[in-house]
Amino acid sequence: MRTSASKTDRVWFITGASRGLGRAFAEAALAAGDRVAAAARSAGPLEELAAAHPGRVLPLTVDVTDREAAFSAVAEAVAHFGRLDIVVNNAGMLSMGMVEEFTEAEARAQMDINFFGALWVSQAVLPTLREQGSGHIVQISSIGALAGFPSSGLYGASKFALEGMSEALAMEAAGFGVKVSIVQPGGYWTDLYSAMHTTTAREEYAPLRAELEKQFSEGSIDSAPELAAEALLKLVDSDEPPLRLLLGSMVYDLAFDVSRKRMDTWAAWEDVSRAAEHGIPAPGVVAAAHQ
Repeated sequence: MRTSASKTDRVWFITGASRGLGRAFAEAALAAGDRVAAAARSAGPLEELAAAHPGRVLPLTVDVTDREAAFSAVAEAVAHFGRLDIVVNNAGMLSMGMVEEFTEAEARAQMDINFFGALWVSQAVLPTLREQGSGHIVQISSIGALAGFPSSGLYGASKFALEGMSEALAMEAAGFGVKVSIVQPGGYWTDLYSAMHTTTAREEYAPLRAELEKQFSEGSIDSAPELAAEALLKLVDSDEPPLRLLLGSMVYDLAFDVSRKRMDTWAAWEDVSRAAEHGIPAPGVVAAAHQ
């Protein structure tokens, strides 16, 4: 990993910056000498941060699920600071519940903030980053995008969608000098769980819920958000940032375990997979040839 010590006074655009990981990212960027456009649904908590760093923080009140509002917030940040260097799509929420339990409104709300919010901000910043010929978009994903887990199916779906979009975005933006990275964090002491939404529980899933609660109580590992912020600074300081970055030993080990199991399954079913493909001419071409 090559890093550059000359990367100073950068301009960040961070969503969900009022608390949790977003707040830790903003504080780390400011400590590094950078400037921050800090976006949140309520910018009130950011006023203290702005007061502590005069002229270096632009608090923005924005609901990123509103595409027009997201574009307006980005435009305001560019007008204020003159450019953007690092964009961190961190805004998100956690909805817990079995897949069968989600109402349409609950499912759409989960996708709106975790996927569409990041999509709208990514679209909004691209014209500026393209014109500059530089920039780095960082998508904050989750351990939930490594595999599906009981009770977090819709949350995982939103992060799977985010990663699929971001992989394509990375290839589309590369020719303009714009980098894209996907960060997959494990557990951190934020209000993600205390502020999470839960579905109306169905009695049929009570035994599974009890087992999951036991697992969580015995195996939960959470860290200080500042550690994630330190890792993020190393990522954006790199001259060659990776497409994906795992945060935490548990996530790191899980990623390899999941990948190995998938490869083993693919290998076990190789004959069936290969037998399902045998190229033939397009049906219309065959019909035309016999006329």
